[in-house]
Amino acid sequence: MLSIGDRKNMAYKGTAISYGRGAGVVIATGMNTELGKIATMLQEEEEVKTPLQKRLASFGRKIAYAVLAICAIVFGIGVMRGESSILMLLTAISLAVAAIPEALPAVITISLALGAKKLVKQNALIRKLPAVETLGSVTYICSDKTGTLTLNRMTVEEIYVDGKLVTSNELRVTGKDQRQHPELVTRHTSLVTYFTALALSNDAALDKDNKLIGDPTETALFDIADKNGFNKQELEKELPRVAEIPFDSDRKCMTTFHKTGIRALGLGVSKENQPLTPSPQPLISFTKGAIEVLIDKSDNILTSEGLKGINREEILKVSNKMASDGLRVIAVAMRTWDTLPDDITHERVETGLTILGLAGMMDPPREEAKEAVSMCKAAGIKPVMITGDHPITAREIAKRIGISEDDSLATITGRELEKISMEEFEERVEHIRVYARVAPEQKLKIVKALQDRGQFVAMTGDGVNDAPALKRADIGVAMGITGTDVSKEAAHMILLDDNFATIVKAVKEGRKIYDNIRKFVKYLLTTNSGEIWTLFLAPLVGLPIPLLPIHILWINLVTDGLPALAISVEPAEGDVMRRPPRHPKESIFAHGLGIHAIWVGLLMGGIVLFVQEWSIKTGHGHWQTMVFTVLCLTQLGHVLAIRSEKESLFKIGLFSNNYLLGAVVLTFALQMATIYIPALNPVFKTEPLTASELVFTLVMSTGVFFAVEIEKWWKRKYS
Repeated sequence: MLSIGDRKNMAYKGTAISYGRGAGVVIATGMNTELGKIATMLQEEEEVKTPLQKRLASFGRKIAYAVLAICAIVFGIGVMRGESSILMLLTAISLAVAAIPEALPAVITISLALGAKKLVKQNALIRKLPAVETLGSVTYICSDKTGTLTLNRMTVEEIYVDGKLVTSNELRVTGKDQRQHPELVTRHTSLVTYFTALALSNDAALDKDNKLIGDPTETALFDIADKNGFNKQELEKELPRVAEIPFDSDRKCMTTFHKTGIRALGLGVSKENQPLTPSPQPLISFTKGAIEVLIDKSDNILTSEGLKGINREEILKVSNKMASDGLRVIAVAMRTWDTLPDDITHERVETGLTILGLAGMMDPPREEAKEAVSMCKAAGIKPVMITGDHPITAREIAKRIGISEDDSLATITGRELEKISMEEFEERVEHIRVYARVAPEQKLKIVKALQDRGQFVAMTGDGVNDAPALKRADIGVAMGITGTDVSKEAAHMILLDDNFATIVKAVKEGRKIYDNIRKFVKYLLTTNSGEIWTLFLAPLVGLPIPLLPIHILWINLVTDGLPALAISVEPAEGDVMRRPPRHPKESIFAHGLGIHAIWVGLLMGGIVLFVQEWSIKTGHGHWQTMVFTVLCLTQLGHVLAIRSEKESLFKIGLFSNNYLLGAVVLTFALQMATIYIPALNPVFKTEPLTASELVFTLVMSTGVFFAVEIEKWWKRKYS
């Protein structure tokens, strides 16, 4: 069975018929229609969990088990040492509260919400909040061609006139000047006639907002003529249309008749290269259509030297070359008349024509698409084009914007995809970059095959038939301009400008958000680890319980609060789009996060216990307040140090995240308030520190900051 894109004698439920009449045979109803099959697929497909949801679920389980075990050990050791069971129970409960990052859901939600707010300003509307982070894990972006990678506007790329094939960029005839100078008209008759035909045999027009409207093919011809000085409105005053034969898909042609003064335009040349003698009201007809049709209806071709016999092989060779470049080829021809025929039929009119030239057009790539594709590749993301267009056109566009090289093996059609099994397709899917002539259900097959290979897929779509694939994809991306309500409802994200580059911007934001979530987790785990090591090791080395439950809860409140929230708005690091996506099954503890939390937490606990031991031995009665302060401030030093995975704080700048700087300053002020405001001393069981004691605690609190800076220096130098 043919794929849907190749079925030329079928009409489907939901199709709008623009003109004509006909009769048909109903072959399916209800859920057996193509639209019904799409509805079935949409009901059957379930959304998959996002990478973040999977990682946090695993993270939560591991943290819960570890915290329960540690609290039980701390409680047991304390009771065995003779401490009050009530005090140890409160300490264990406080430790559990401090160790579990209860702020994590709030911070993640705020991070995602802020990311969504930023993305909507960049024309990406997030419908489902977890999608913001999922974008950062995407390994494949499967994008529609038309309107997303291209402008969704046909443009003339090449023309063939007077035996020469030139690109539109090379062509600058300034036709208005030519039409005003007879000597130029004589010299460039074929070119002038060609552009006159493009402008007049055309139903495209400018609306009241000066926006070009009409059939995409006609708007392209209108535009190229207008850019070269042949304005349709001005020409119609001189050469008004008097009759027409509308375009018909069977004959693949359109013809218009115009009154004209032949000598004024330099159009009329006889077969003997002698000027024609115009009648009082001579006419000219312009015909445009498929080259394979017009070439059989033409007798000659117009050149700057006059009419010449038509060389069909040469013209077809040029046409085939243009088609091989992915261009849609349109031929333009003319014929002169003494009077308007009584019987205006295509059999009589569209014969004995004179070929004026060819136009090769294409929906050109967006200027920003090539850069966005290049950025994807640098980021380890593989862009894939999916289109209903001809394979040659699809491959040419993909080649232009860098999605694929000129490799036919990287291209597959819907018909070929239909024939191969899912197992065989999964073996090939990671090597395919262009899909042409695909059906809706085949998009779903592509998504499933990539996901079965462990990839995270972003899939774009705009129609009802794209909805199942959008729902199944890790990130379904609907088109905001051309998209249907059904596709938008099924998608996770909507592109308000239908632009591929916007997806890449969203990926960058997603990566930044995940990086910040990791920094937040690293910060919380490390600070909690420091508190646990402090309480766990103190009894083992013969020291009294260093912190009271109120101290633990206060540190947990002030350090897990404002600084943790502020780090969620940390700017993206410089290499965020120059590194590969994180592996889909990668743990949140990967890349040394877990090891960092353990050794820095151990260092934090060691510094605190050293301060406790030194204070007790030197007779400082304020030792518990000093311990309390050192533990709080080391955590503030740590949050400043982990703002970047590798870069030093001194390089990225203290003021590059003013929210975090403000949070650190405020937290420091609150900690000082618990020490020096008399009313708070009995609440927090603290005592004012002397100047020397305060200086000592501040100096000791910087140890963690410099240790992490040394760790980052080591990474920069040796990794």
